[in-house]
Amino acid sequence: MTPDLATDPRRPQYHLLPAANWMNDPNGPIYWKGQYHMFFQYNPNGAYWGDMHWDHAVSPDMVHWRHLPVALSPTPGGPDQDGCFSGSAVVDNGVPTFIYTGVASVSKEQATLSDGHHDFRETQCIATCDQPLLTTWKKDPAPVIAAPPPGLAITGFRDPCPWRLGGWWYLNIGSGLRGKGGMILLYRSRDFRHWEYMHPLVEGTMPAGSATNATDPVASGEMWECPDFFALRGKYVLIYSTQGKVFWQSGTLDTASMRFHADQSGLLDHGTFYAPKTQLDKDGNRILWGWIPETRPLEEYRASGWAGLMSLPRVLDLDSTGKLTMRVLPAVENLLEGDQSKAGMIRGCCGRALWRAKLSAEPAAFSLELQDGSPAGKELTRVEWRPEPGKLFLDGEEIPLDGLKDKTLELSAYIDGSVIELFVNTEFARTRRFYYPGSSAPDIHVGTSGASDLKVWQMKPISPDRLTGKSS
Repeated sequence: MTPDLATDPRRPQYHLLPAANWMNDPNGPIYWKGQYHMFFQYNPNGAYWGDMHWDHAVSPDMVHWRHLPVALSPTPGGPDQDGCFSGSAVVDNGVPTFIYTGVASVSKEQATLSDGHHDFRETQCIATCDQPLLTTWKKDPAPVIAAPPPGLAITGFRDPCPWRLGGWWYLNIGSGLRGKGGMILLYRSRDFRHWEYMHPLVEGTMPAGSATNATDPVASGEMWECPDFFALRGKYVLIYSTQGKVFWQSGTLDTASMRFHADQSGLLDHGTFYAPKTQLDKDGNRILWGWIPETRPLEEYRASGWAGLMSLPRVLDLDSTGKLTMRVLPAVENLLEGDQSKAGMIRGCCGRALWRAKLSAEPAAFSLELQDGSPAGKELTRVEWRPEPGKLFLDGEEIPLDGLKDKTLELSAYIDGSVIELFVNTEFARTRRFYYPGSSAPDIHVGTSGASDLKVWQMKPISPDRLTGKSS
């Protein structure tokens, strides 16, 4: 039986996701001719990973989305015959241009990616488009980078990320060295077609206690994938994914040696969030998107007919110390309705809660809880302030924030179908999935104990059918 996705209560109502089937990494988000375009990894054949295409959606504001036809598909006999993996979009000499990783099956000896199921050669490919809606893309027939640098025992070679400095295009590619750790390879080009390998932009080391994993070097930390690199407030920021987590570093780029030196680092999100990608909006703000995967069993999401969604857009910045901060794009607030001002219910798992407290004026402990409003009353998440020792806890684990006693605490939660995106001030984020049985979504009870300045809103859906409408 074909599931009715439009009535699946676990399917979000104000997050971006495809009309059906599997999605993962955001690819090539770009602002072009007054519209925001998002591309993402997509399997047109079902709600499971495989047969990677680039699906496409368009938006006037990064909040309300409309599906467009698939943008990239594997070309039989081409360098991407077995999948169009992740990549980026730029405007090169006025022409929207994709650079992405194509994969083709080869012998194990020739493979750059061997995971026990596939032996793939990863190459970097280009496609261009001359249409206002970016719906038809023309691929270059041959890869622009056909092989990794010789002499390196690499653990992967994918997810190109281009950026400009002076008269050069530079390109980062996710990789790593067997037994040593992840690294980001650096190339340069004058024309975006002929690329010269330089050296690693930055190199990592194997995480403590991690062992070499020949079939999954990402899990062991031997490979960094999905790199992003950009200037922000006079510094540079590197983002990469490994070991199921997303890390950020901020620091300086030595333009003489073209090597990056980190001063600060941390986790981008402390939950179910992976493979992010950034873009500039029309005003020059740096916007972050991330893939929110499923945490339920494969059999369940495959049977449901859909898997994965895009995070809400987050605006990135650096504070005075060089620490990365984020906040949800203000345009998302246009979906708010029904200010309830006091503790209450979010109907149908589609709402927003905001809670503020000045910690220096709150000597007593207090907490914020999100609870499934069904008869079982399952607690979904709990944030607690403990004045001694002056720390904040999320579901019993300390939130790593400094100097809280002198701060005003702002907890912000976005609940949508089966996902919670939780933010503490602009310094901490955690994305969580939750699931429930039945054909209707439970109401979510938002409550506090102790001090409270709580507001709760419903959120307006961005489509009448949970974005299940066919491509147009």
